[in-house]
Amino acid sequence: MIETAVPLVLAAATGFSVLISRLHNRVTQLDHRVDAFELRVAESYVSKTDLTAAMERFETHMLRIENKLDKIILK
Repeated sequence: MIETAVPLVLAAATGFSVLISRLHNRVTQLDHRVDAFELRVAESYVSKTDLTAAMERFETHMLRIENKLDKIILK
């Protein structure tokens, strides 16, 4: 009886440890992918003040173009 129980317990323990090891590797890979994604997002992030300043410059340029077009049309 004990001769059959020992290999079964060892096989179950080995199978469980392989399963846990693979699961741990997958979680580690996922963690690295999330970290890489966070880094890419942080590198390309624009602050609200920078965006506001850029939009104001864009708007002033567009207003100048509109004024020039208005002057051309009114002539």
